[in-house]
Amino acid sequence: MVRRPVAWVVAVVLLAEALGIAALNWFMGVVVDRQNMSMAGLDPDKMSMSAKIGGVVFGLYFALCALVALLVAIRNRAPAGLGRVLLISVAVVHGLLGAVAWGLVGWKAFLYMVVVLALVVLLLMTYDRENGAVAAAGGDAGGGDAGGGADASGSGSEDGGPASAPEPEPVTKDVPPAAPVTPPAPTTP
Repeated sequence: MVRRPVAWVVAVVLLAEALGIAALNWFMGVVVDRQNMSMAGLDPDKMSMSAKIGGVVFGLYFALCALVALLVAIRNRAPAGLGRVLLISVAVVHGLLGAVAWGLVGWKAFLYMVVVLALVVLLLMTYDRENGAVAAAGGDAGGGDAGGGADASGSGSEDGGPASAPEPEPVTKDVPPAAPVTPPAPTTP
C-alpha cells in the first residue's frame, strides 16, 4: 500500500495554520481589549469579542480541513462528500487570501498561500487520478446499475458478484438481393 506524503504534509500545514490563525486573532482581541481601541465609534468590547470568536471559528475550520487531509493520508483514499467540499473550499480560501496577501502583506505571504493552495489541489488531483486509473483498468465494476450490481431477477454470478449480462447475438435479416436498375430508354417525339 503506497502512502502519499502530500496528504500528510497538507494535514500538518493546515493544522499549523489553524493554531496560528486562532492564536493571532486571539492576540488581536486581547490587544484591542487592553488598549481600549475603537474604530468609527464601535464598542471595543464587541470588537475584541468578535476578533476572538473569528479566530476560534477559522481555527476550527482549518483544523477540520486538517482532519480531512489526515483521514485521506491514513485511509489512502480520495476524500468524498463533505470532506471533498471542505478541501475544495480551503483551496479557494487560500487562493483568495493569496490575492489579498499580495497587496497587503507582500510577495512572501502570497508565495506561502500559493504553495498551500498547490498542495491542496495536488492532494485532490492525485487521488482522483489514482481512482480514475483503477476504474478504467477494472472496467465498470459496479455493473452500472444502482441496485448494488445485481440484475432485476436477483441472480448473481457463482462467486457472489454481479452477473454479467449475456452479449446479444447479431441480428441478421434475410434481405433479397436488389434487382438491377436499368435506366429508361430515351423516347423521341
